[in-house]
Amino acid sequence: MSTGGRSRPRASTAKDAAGRATDKAQDAAAGAEQHRAASWVQGAGQIANGVVHLVIGGIALGIAFGGGGSADQSGAMQAIRETPVGGIALWAVGLAMVGLALLAFVTAIAESRRDWKDAVKDAAKGIAYGAVGSTALVAATGGSSDGESQAQSFSAQLMANPFGAVLVGLVGAGIAAVGAYFVVKGVKQKFREDVAPPSRWRRLVDVLGTAGYVAKGLAIAIVGVLFIVAAVQHDPEEAGGLDGALQSLTTVPGGVIALVAIALGLMLYGVYCFARGLWSR
Repeated sequence: MSTGGRSRPRASTAKDAAGRATDKAQDAAAGAEQHRAASWVQGAGQIANGVVHLVIGGIALGIAFGGGGSADQSGAMQAIRETPVGGIALWAVGLAMVGLALLAFVTAIAESRRDWKDAVKDAAKGIAYGAVGSTALVAATGGSSDGESQAQSFSAQLMANPFGAVLVGLVGAGIAAVGAYFVVKGVKQKFREDVAPPSRWRRLVDVLGTAGYVAKGLAIAIVGVLFIVAAVQHDPEEAGGLDGALQSLTTVPGGVIALVAIALGLMLYGVYCFARGLWSR
């Protein structure tokens, strides 16, 4: 006797249950997204994000003039830890960034009902914010991380696969595409969708956002290029994170000038994050 007639209703019931669960999750996420606390989390998280970018930009500026340090998240946390309030500041930054990551994931769930593209973007933001937050919390508990070694290790693991070089190249292309997205967002001033400053501050925020997004986009794009170079040369040590990307500029003609410009741009992006924390849309 055939069981096909029974399996179809069961499948339909399971699908309906999954649909109801999805609807409930989206409703809950939409409610949380509109809660007053969400604006506090957004504000605190963006201010913490601004602090991190200001420090990274400052380290990068120092590198341009012969200084040391790592111009990436781990280097920023190390610099923060060395301040008189380092421990407290790291906990504050870490918790604020984790909160911002959770809010981004909640927003992604709510957006999944309206626009899947926006949902994916918010989820990607959540991953990025979470990475910064976890780096800060690791530093707050006395640990440390090395973005360069992590990037090279990741590249080496991919290279170990039969089509490893292709995978590394695709990762590089994806990272470069993210960088291009930031540049376009800055040039077209699409960041206005995220911040609503008072009219007297609008022009200043436009300048901060444009310069900041373009600088961050260029830095990210260089990271992607390093991965592509690693793929072409079949050498995972050619890959690198943000610090490696910025350090590489010191080895090419005119690179120091470009590094200074990107460093200042990252610092302006940090100030823009403050503005977004105060006047988030």
